[in-house]
Amino acid sequence: MKRIVVGITGASGSIIFKRTVEELLELGHEVYVCASEYAEQVFEYELDLNFRKFCFNLNSAKLHVSEINDMFSKIASGSFKTDGMIIAPCSMGTVGKIANGTSDNLLIRAADVHIKEHRKTLIIPREAPFSTIHLQNLLTLSQSGVYILPPVPAFYMKPKTVEDIVDQIVGRALDYFDIENSLKRSWEGI
Repeated sequence: MKRIVVGITGASGSIIFKRTVEELLELGHEVYVCASEYAEQVFEYELDLNFRKFCFNLNSAKLHVSEINDMFSKIASGSFKTDGMIIAPCSMGTVGKIANGTSDNLLIRAADVHIKEHRKTLIIPREAPFSTIHLQNLLTLSQSGVYILPPVPAFYMKPKTVEDIVDQIVGRALDYFDIENSLKRSWEGI
């Protein structure tokens, strides 16, 4: 099984984080979560769920939640081996901080560690439209080996619900980490 760090920032799209963590745990993987203060607030607003209660109710020994300012957390060190990191959703503020190396909290430090250690790092950026500054920061991250996966619906799959769209995005993210899952349907042609 894999060990994946999952970050969540204050951007809209908390359902993507929720589904990612649920699927990773359901598949038996070890998950380290780090959420910004705004992420917890947006999570509550968008999903009508308390973030801490959601994590607690998952009731998994494989789920570890780190505080955003705990720079002594395992995930702050490159010596703590992981199979990668997902930030879902990732705000443009976080993109900018990661792109410019300002490790002022655990989530950004963990991303910095993954990049410097050349570990798989994936972000699901949430903003529309992208400004030139956003695009420059995303390009910097891409050139540093970060995989950028905007949450773009695969309409050719004819999704019926928001959950169908979210599952396709999460399935694609897990594919990047070579995690077998049944969320994403592959295009089989016409």
